[in-house]
Amino acid sequence: MTLTLLSDLWDDSLAATLDEPELLRYRSNLLGSDPRLTNFGGGNTSAKIPLPDPVTGETATVLWVKGSGGDLGTIKREGFATLYQDKLEALKKRYRGDAFEDEMVDLYPLCVFGTNPRAASIDTPLHAFLPFRHVDHLHPDWAIALAASANGPELLEKLRAETGLHLVWLPWKRPGFELGLWLEKAVAENPSCDGIILGSHGIFTWGDDAKGSYLNTLRVLDLIGQFVLKHIDHATLFGGQITEPRSDRRALARFVLPALRGRNLAHFSDSEAVLRFVSSADAAALAEKGTSCPDHFVRTKVKPLFVHWDAKNGTASDLLAAIQDALPGYRADYAAYYETNKEPDSPAIRSSDPSVVLIPGVGMLSFGKNKQEARITGEFYTNAIHVMEGATSMAPPAPTGGGAGNYVSLTPREAFRIEYWLLEEAKLKRMPPEKELARQVAVVVGTGSGIGRAVVNRLVKDGAVVVCADINLALAQETAAPHGESALAVECNITDRASVRAAMDAATLAYGGIDTLIAVAAVIFSPDDTGRVTEAQWRTTFDVNTLGSYLAADEAMQVMQAQGSGGQVVLISSANGVVAKQGSFAYDASKAALNHLVRELAVVGGPSGIRVNGVSPASVVSGSHQFPRDRVLTSLAKYGIDFDPSEETEALREKLAGFYAQRTLLKKRVTPEAVAEAVFLLASPTRFSLTTGQSLPVDAGLTEAFLR
Repeated sequence: MTLTLLSDLWDDSLAATLDEPELLRYRSNLLGSDPRLTNFGGGNTSAKIPLPDPVTGETATVLWVKGSGGDLGTIKREGFATLYQDKLEALKKRYRGDAFEDEMVDLYPLCVFGTNPRAASIDTPLHAFLPFRHVDHLHPDWAIALAASANGPELLEKLRAETGLHLVWLPWKRPGFELGLWLEKAVAENPSCDGIILGSHGIFTWGDDAKGSYLNTLRVLDLIGQFVLKHIDHATLFGGQITEPRSDRRALARFVLPALRGRNLAHFSDSEAVLRFVSSADAAALAEKGTSCPDHFVRTKVKPLFVHWDAKNGTASDLLAAIQDALPGYRADYAAYYETNKEPDSPAIRSSDPSVVLIPGVGMLSFGKNKQEARITGEFYTNAIHVMEGATSMAPPAPTGGGAGNYVSLTPREAFRIEYWLLEEAKLKRMPPEKELARQVAVVVGTGSGIGRAVVNRLVKDGAVVVCADINLALAQETAAPHGESALAVECNITDRASVRAAMDAATLAYGGIDTLIAVAAVIFSPDDTGRVTEAQWRTTFDVNTLGSYLAADEAMQVMQAQGSGGQVVLISSANGVVAKQGSFAYDASKAALNHLVRELAVVGGPSGIRVNGVSPASVVSGSHQFPRDRVLTSLAKYGIDFDPSEETEALREKLAGFYAQRTLLKKRVTPEAVAEAVFLLASPTRFSLTTGQSLPVDAGLTEAFLR
């Protein structure tokens, strides 16, 4: 078998070590790893495997099929539902017809093999009723381009004439029991066919074993890909380009995102395919048609918002005004779509805001409840763009609306029957509840170690996405690395407004805006033998500890004000801002100033719903870069603590930390995690929602720091 576009990644030596269910998992992962073959969460695979019945011991044929909500690229063995094939076949006797097919889903649990808790998907009968041991159902852009073409059946005939590939066409039918019966009948009437194209949906292929099914799927899709791609001429695609991509497009996206994101996170794409589409003559008309494949518009909604604006000369303010002018009409259209198509038992209308916004010259904004969903929503619309590339390029040479007229999306009625399907609603309800900080974007400045790193871990744990900013990018990357898409590392010098603004811009472009700012970055210099630091060190201390916190808060609050949804600012101060003592004048004075800065920023932020508070820890030695060896030695000597100068630095730190703990009322050490917990409480939009202008001590009871 010769492949032109795709690659055979099957490893026979690895496959030889796998049992049948693992071979299904392996095949699924290979197919799902290539975005040209299927989108995230889309498509499903199956295998009919003989296994001993756990009760009778007799051999039973068991359908292993991707369970509800799974993803082929990442699915594990436990992600497959397992059902008795004979019981699924027996359900045909219970089937009362198309109008009652949803009731069949309630019978699938009665067909479960063993005690497998994985819920069967609505596509289960599509696999069960095809008379093949191994079945692949995918949503490749190339195949959907055929499926979404008005002349789709004719294209299949042309494809067969050119390649010998025999694909059967089935018109659009919502997935379910009825479509399973349609597939069974199609194969019975066309026993030698190579696969089945489902109108506005996807493709089915199959094989006698796991490897055979995989290779057949690659063969079929490679031929389809060659057929579709040879029709595409990028110079004339979508009627040609009518505007050029803006060189300042990322700045434009940053400007409008805070006002658009609402309670969602955002993703920005200015990929070549996206820019070519949004800047084309036919983009507005095609966008209005909406998407075709059900997997696409479940996330992208029935259609995106296409922004009409002066893409050549317009300013950022012009763009924002154009979007804000278009939103009421979009929302009204969506409400009308819902009202026109709803049934008595339809779920309540969801948000009428667009999940995809297309901007000529700029690119695409997509939104979701978390970063992954926002990104995937954009990827799904990019899939739709690729589908439209193929469908419009394969239009017949007739004056019937041009290439754009050949692209066929689902009717609003059929789109609604997917988007508001009770079975889809049930899938949404099975998802785990959102965490407390879900949909929140936090910027933490000073994340290289200690408190900053602990704060990042705590916020991500409860659902926030965090921009880890630090003057040492490598350390910020170490902090962000364990958290995947939920954290982004950026370099930031907190004493330089341009650097701080760049960090806030990065947060806005990556996630859509900023809800919380945590300023942790600070410096302290060890005094000389006279107990003093230099004037330069004084200036640096105030630049970092006080001015830097102000700059970070000021820049973040501007983004929060643009969002219009309030926000939280937490500045890390110190018990030293209250305790009067010798040896750290500059540091103590900078933190005292920071305490008052908290109060004054609270006054500024209050009218915008922005709460500003401080956290004042005492003597956090563990994990802190503020306790280098020289400072530890100075402190041990100052407090008269016995030590051997030859001891390891960590051992010396332990002695100092133990001393600090013993002077508190609770006799406990203050850890970075304890400080992070206080930050979490103040960063939560609900926990201390009526508290602003205050400083929360985390010092284990340091009497010298009691306010009088």
